[in-house]
Amino acid sequence: MPCPHPAVPSLMMALAGWCPLSPAGAQTPQLLVEPPWRPAVLWDQVTLTCQGLGTAGDTTWYKDGQHWGQNRRDRLTVSESGTYTCDRPGSGLSLPVRVLDAPLVLQVPTWALLEGDTVTLRCRRWKDSSVTGVQFYRGDEEVRKSFHGTELSLSPLQSNHSGRYRCKGWVSSGVSKGWQESAPVTVTVHELFTVPVLEGHLEPIEGSLLNLSCLSTPSPLRRPAPLLHLFYRDGQLVGGPQVSPQLQVPAVGVSDSGNYSCQVRSEGGAVQKSSARLRVTVHMPVANVTITPGPLSHQVQTGDPVTLRCSVQVGSAPVNFTWLHNGQEVALGPVLELGDISVEHSGTYQCVATNQLGQDGHRVFRALSPELALEVTPQGHRGTVAAGVGGSLFFLVLLVAVIVAWHWWHRRAIRKHQERASPEPPAPPEEGEVLYTHIVSTKQAQRPPRVTVPQEPQVTYAELPRPQRRSQERSDIYEIVP
Repeated sequence: MPCPHPAVPSLMMALAGWCPLSPAGAQTPQLLVEPPWRPAVLWDQVTLTCQGLGTAGDTTWYKDGQHWGQNRRDRLTVSESGTYTCDRPGSGLSLPVRVLDAPLVLQVPTWALLEGDTVTLRCRRWKDSSVTGVQFYRGDEEVRKSFHGTELSLSPLQSNHSGRYRCKGWVSSGVSKGWQESAPVTVTVHELFTVPVLEGHLEPIEGSLLNLSCLSTPSPLRRPAPLLHLFYRDGQLVGGPQVSPQLQVPAVGVSDSGNYSCQVRSEGGAVQKSSARLRVTVHMPVANVTITPGPLSHQVQTGDPVTLRCSVQVGSAPVNFTWLHNGQEVALGPVLELGDISVEHSGTYQCVATNQLGQDGHRVFRALSPELALEVTPQGHRGTVAAGVGGSLFFLVLLVAVIVAWHWWHRRAIRKHQERASPEPPAPPEEGEVLYTHIVSTKQAQRPPRVTVPQEPQVTYAELPRPQRRSQERSDIYEIVP
């Protein structure tokens, strides 16, 4: 029957698991059986108790769906077989309870059956008369055959024990002599807790805290008994048994990497369930070095203030920092103040971070930062370099100009040579132009021809009067032969 939402819900009822059915806070009645077996049998003098809100005088009983009378009592001693229910005003009917008066009955305890419990099913003949050759079945499958026993023990209970059971036995006396079979009864095994799931940070940094949680939901029907948790790494026990569902390693090392799993057990160990494996990889920390001022080039000038800082991702354990300059230890601490630096400060810098893991002091990690190259230049060095670059550029421009001029002069000389070799007579000089003549004089003789070595001719130059206007070009030189 669905539960309407009350205007003012009761916290106590919510904690007790009761179902509020009205604004007054009524609950569904619970029908208890004594002795606590189901189905009940008439020859056991069964007593039914109706529990719920309200007074005992408000109880109403029903048998096989019919009104059984309002006897103003919450307890009823059963005198007839049938199916019984009860209610309280405005609260609805309780769950039914069967009372049998059959020749053979199979009974199960009335309490909730949980994983790991031990339960006994008993096959009883009317008024506990003798029965032999009892056989037990779950569905159509025979579970057990016993010639002398009348009980079936299931221990420890597991979820696969759930099902509909019945028994069959030989009755050797009475009216019902022969084979008798009981009515089926349902056995429900409730899960004690769900399969656990292991959760946590999968890639911690060496030196940090590792916290793994084994999550498992207990059954709401579970009796108040603690569940035990165990933790494994690569199949080896590393934590537990313990009530706490958490595994904590204050400062993990690389050796703590592996496949982790957890297991949950009932108090007696009858029920145990394991989680899937979870891969945990512990990484070595890497130190980070920064420079101030930055993030400019690592080239600074003498006199500049420079500060180097070192940091590392670690846990809560203390970390020690050591500074190296060109491989030599120069300072301790996470900050290296170089102040007004000089050229001697040039070189490579590196910081080393160490952390002692665990209280035994035997596990220590050592993290190295990348090398930081620092170049210190004197003041004004950058201007000198700029001047040198400017001078080189000027020389390059001058060289290009000389090459261009040489090509121009060479082309002009070729053009003049072509003009000199032309067969056409030269044009007369213009007025006012200075003419230089090349005069060669030779003597004629009436002598027979002979081979002689020519003498060096004498050359004389005659200069014409200089005019008032000068021409822009010079005439060519002509050879005059008399």
